[in-house]
Amino acid sequence: MHIYFSGIGGAGIGPLAEIALQAGWEVSGSDKTTSSYIDYLKKVGIKDIYINQSYEQIAKVHAEHPIDWLVYSSALPIEQPNAPEIRFAEENAIRHSKRNEFINHIIAERKLSLVAIAGTHGKTTTTALVVWLCSQHKIPLSYLLPAKTSFAPMGHCQNNSQFFVIEADEFDRNFLSFSPWLSVITGVSWDHHEIYPSRESYKQAFIDFIGQSEQTLIWQTDADYLGLDNTKFAVQDENKPQIDKILLKGRYNRYDGWMALQVMLRICDLPIEQLIASINLFPGLSRRMEEIIPGLYSDYAHTPEKIRAAMSVAKEIAQISGKNIVIVYEPLTNRRQHYMINDYKDCFDGANQVYWLPSYLAREDPSQRILPPSELITHLPDPTIATPALKNQNLKIIINDHLSRGDMVVAMSGGGGDSLDDWLRKNFYTAKTNNFL
Repeated sequence: MHIYFSGIGGAGIGPLAEIALQAGWEVSGSDKTTSSYIDYLKKVGIKDIYINQSYEQIAKVHAEHPIDWLVYSSALPIEQPNAPEIRFAEENAIRHSKRNEFINHIIAERKLSLVAIAGTHGKTTTTALVVWLCSQHKIPLSYLLPAKTSFAPMGHCQNNSQFFVIEADEFDRNFLSFSPWLSVITGVSWDHHEIYPSRESYKQAFIDFIGQSEQTLIWQTDADYLGLDNTKFAVQDENKPQIDKILLKGRYNRYDGWMALQVMLRICDLPIEQLIASINLFPGLSRRMEEIIPGLYSDYAHTPEKIRAAMSVAKEIAQISGKNIVIVYEPLTNRRQHYMINDYKDCFDGANQVYWLPSYLAREDPSQRILPPSELITHLPDPTIATPALKNQNLKIIINDHLSRGDMVVAMSGGGGDSLDDWLRKNFYTAKTNNFL
C-alpha cells in the first residue's frame, strides 16, 4: 500500500509517516517548505518528499506509483478549503482522510490497545514520560510523540508491542475519532475557541471522549469541572503526598509525571518506587523549558495554564541559581487573545521583566481586530513589568544584555515556522546545544 502524507514535515504527520514506513508500507509525501525534520525523514528512509503541494505534483507521483491513501492534517482543509491534493484524491477515487483514520487502521490491523493522552495542557510531556519509562524498562511500545527528545524518535511501530500511545488532540474534535482502552486527562480549560464556541461545548467534547473510553485517569479538579461521577473513573488527588517523590522541576511537571506513572502501573508490573526513580531521570523534551544556550530557554507556553506551568519551572530553576527571570512572550493567534485577554492575571508572577511580541497569526478570523501588545499588556496586574517588542536585531541585543547580566531568559511561544522559537534557533542556536533527535 502506498501512503502519501500531506504536510509530512509537521509534528502530527511526520511521525505517522515514520510509523507507516516501519510497518512496511510505501511512503511519500509533501510539504510547503523544507525543514530539519524533513531532512531527518529522508535519512530514515522516506526519500520521496516534495516541497510542492500542487495538483500537478501529486498527479505526477500517482502516475509513477499509484497512491492508495492520502493522509492529511486537520489544519489542511481549514487553511485551504480547496486544497489541491485533496481535490486530486477526490477526483481520482483515492482514499483520503485525516490522520486519525489512519491511526485507527494501524491500531485495528495490529490489534493494539490504545492509550490516548488528552488535555488542554500537559499531554505532550505526559506522553513523552510514558515513552521514556517504557524505553528505560525495555517495555515494547508503539507510539506517536509530537515533540523531539534525546531518547526516542517521534514515531515508532514495534512489532511485539501490545500498546499504542498517542497524544489525543482536541483541536477539530480529533480525539473523538478514538475509542481508547485507557484515556488520560491531564488538565481541562477552554481552548480552540474557533472549534468550540462556548466553554460548555469544550467541556462536552471531553465528556464525550471519556464516554468513548474503557477507563479514564483524571484529576479530581477536572472531574469536578466536567461534572463527572467520580465513582466511574480513576480519579487522582492533586494533593497526594507521593507526588512530591517525583523530583521534576515545576509542580505541573510533577503532575504529568504522576499521570505517566499511573499509566505504567496499568501496562506493566514494575514497582512504583522503581518507576519514580526513572521519572526523576527524565531528560526533558524540545520546547518544554529547553535550554537553547546557557541561560536562554524556549517553552511552548501559550495559554494561561501553560504559562503558569512554565513559570513554575522557571521559578524553581531561578530559586536555585538566584537569577532574575526575564520573559519574551509571543502569543499564539490573535483569535485566542480575544478570549484570554482577561485571563493573564497572575500568569507572569515571578517575572522581573516581560517583553511582549505581536501575536503569531494562524487560522485567524478576519473579522477580529488585531490586538497589539500595548493593549494586551494593560490587562496585567502590573503592566509596568512588560514592554512591547519585535523580533529584530534590537531584541537580540536585549536578550544578550540580559544573559550577560546573568539573568534567566525564557521565550514562550507556540507556532512553527517564523515563530519566536524559530527565530531564537536561527539567532542563538548552535549544533553543540542540540540534545534532541
